[in-house]
Amino acid sequence: MPMTAEAVLAANRDPYRPKTLPDAFFRTAGTGVTARSSGATPPPSLDAQNRPGALVTRTPPPVSTGPYRIGIGDVVLLATKTSTGTVEELSGLLAAQNSRQGYTVQDDGAIAVPEVGRVQLVGLTLEEAEAQLFQRLIESQIDPTFSLEIAEFNSKRVSLGGAVAQPAIIPITLTPLFLNEALNIAGGVATPDLDFASIRIYRDGTLYQIPLTEYLANPDLQRTQLVAGDSVFVDTAFALERAQAYFTEQIALAEFRQRDRAQALAELETEINLRRAALAETRSNFQERVELDAVDRDFVYLTGEVTQPGRFAMPFGRQTTLADALYNDGGFSSETANPSQIYVLRGSSDIFGAVTAWHLDGRNVANMLLATRLELRPNDIVFIAEQPITRWNRVVQQLVPSLINTGVAVASN
Repeated sequence: MPMTAEAVLAANRDPYRPKTLPDAFFRTAGTGVTARSSGATPPPSLDAQNRPGALVTRTPPPVSTGPYRIGIGDVVLLATKTSTGTVEELSGLLAAQNSRQGYTVQDDGAIAVPEVGRVQLVGLTLEEAEAQLFQRLIESQIDPTFSLEIAEFNSKRVSLGGAVAQPAIIPITLTPLFLNEALNIAGGVATPDLDFASIRIYRDGTLYQIPLTEYLANPDLQRTQLVAGDSVFVDTAFALERAQAYFTEQIALAEFRQRDRAQALAELETEINLRRAALAETRSNFQERVELDAVDRDFVYLTGEVTQPGRFAMPFGRQTTLADALYNDGGFSSETANPSQIYVLRGSSDIFGAVTAWHLDGRNVANMLLATRLELRPNDIVFIAEQPITRWNRVVQQLVPSLINTGVAVASN
């Protein structure tokens, strides 16, 4: 059939999905690779030393903590009455650090009681914990006569540091913890200069400050209640040695961050280089397989008066047109080929089916636009017929040697 625009549309309806390149040709070495975050910088141990002016009093707001609530790490002591009337711990209890028998509230907020199972106590007051244990003992058909107390307070703490005799971590127990009590446990304030000393309390991201002179003169400030997580620091007066130490420490921390960042960038570059080498090797191996014809390819076959008869490998990832095949390797011979007799032959999917031949008349250059739109399919055959004069010339070339040989034979006889 003649190759028209309608015929091209019909031919292009034949389903075909071009073969694709391996995934290595579409990935880049940096895809999904990010530099690791810098490691946590050690917190500075010194504050900037600025000569203080008048110290401003900023007291923390009053708190109402309510009854103590059991937390993770607390050790509770559970005792039951024996048949002889004496009190002893239940068998199987975990031993605390002070050798007292007790249960440690574990990470999930529960304690494990033999023959009862895990009992959730975290967040409960002592009274609520007793009610919870009472209910579980009843459910397990165990005598609910018991006593419960907190043997060790490990979940709620306050830290004290700075100019104190003995920096310490102080637990909060059943009774509230006040500032003067915490300082007494730490051995008291250890600074001879009271004018420029202050007590700083860091709570929930806010820094509060009580000048030491006001603290000593005001009993209400001494009874400031502390809560879990408070950090108390007794800050002394400005000192040149501490200022020098502070800047030395800041320089060391900056160098640490710079080295860590440089190491992270080096690790990132190494990983990208390894990925790039792996991608390059994969691509190179595929290209070598293509050159060795070890890759499954789709082909179109060129025959007739083309410059280079043979098969044309259809490209990866895109459609191939008749123009691609005709002009890929020199096109067709302008001397021997007949541009009015360009054919594309395509067999049906049925092995016994018909063959469709589209005829393109290339004498009209406008028709060659159809060649850029006709999509080829695997095993299509592109055929260009010869010129009539070419056919006659070849007949003459074949006849002339025969005539000469016949004449020579007659003359010889």
